[in-house]
Amino acid sequence: MSIAAAPDAPSTSTSTSVEATAAPARRRPLDWRLRFGALSLIWGFSFLLIKVGTHGYAPFQVTLGRLAFGTAVLAVALLVKRERLPRGARTWGHLAVSAFLLNAVPFSLFAYAELTVPSTLAGICNATSPLWGMALSLVALSEDRPTRRRVAGLGIGFLGVLTVLGAWQGFQGLDFKGTAMALLASLSYPIGWIYVRRTLAGSPHSNLSLTGGQLLLATVQLAVVTPLFTSLPTRFAVVPLLAIVVLGALGTGLALLMQYGLVAEVGPTTGQMVTYFIPVIATAAGVAILGEPLSWSTPVGAVIIIAGAALTQSRRRT
Repeated sequence: MSIAAAPDAPSTSTSTSVEATAAPARRRPLDWRLRFGALSLIWGFSFLLIKVGTHGYAPFQVTLGRLAFGTAVLAVALLVKRERLPRGARTWGHLAVSAFLLNAVPFSLFAYAELTVPSTLAGICNATSPLWGMALSLVALSEDRPTRRRVAGLGIGFLGVLTVLGAWQGFQGLDFKGTAMALLASLSYPIGWIYVRRTLAGSPHSNLSLTGGQLLLATVQLAVVTPLFTSLPTRFAVVPLLAIVVLGALGTGLALLMQYGLVAEVGPTTGQMVTYFIPVIATAAGVAILGEPLSWSTPVGAVIIIAGAALTQSRRRT
């Protein structure tokens, strides 16, 4: 099964088992590659959409809108496929925690971070999620034994983080609060994945059913929190509102459906490789469309982070 953990950080599937009926018997080889590229673009542009959304609305409002429109897309998918939401209080309890860790917290933190940091930096911070996951798995998952290559990848990845942040310059000009929020958002994903792996792996419910339930609960969580910390907008800015709609409908709802199909067709290992393209697209979009500044350390550090993250995901051949 896989649980909604994106758009910002695609879910590393909690189990390699996917219903056989989820994938068609035959597909042209180009089909999944086209969808893989489209998914990379959608998630890569999500950071730009978050930035645009915060130009007109509070971060919690951006997150609430994103979750609401994403949930609506999954609700339609559930109706079309004639699937039901999960049953059982225990399952819903675990989904509430996973919704908090994989959706409500990281989505909100990224939105708050982009009030003060460029979308390019937020996208690159998102790429550290596999590094955090590797570090946490050494403690939390006894069956996930480290190898020299994976430990080396962890060190290389965090060297890339220091490069992006300009450590040799004393982090001059860096907004610590915004950067810390983006890094914490990336840390929240592997914490959520570990929780899901321990509590929901092997669930009899389908991926779509669990993901729909999770996004629904995350929407409810934000619907409760948002009025406590924000007030209704005095005016409704059109462009930021459109950005939120696209972020939710495409970057959350449709993207999760696409990821679900990719994992079913080509497996979780290939499906999660989309993670490595997101910072590249996020950086290109931020610079080309929003005119965000770009120093040499940003792309160089991003390449180092991606290389380190790729090494942490390598597995010993059997």
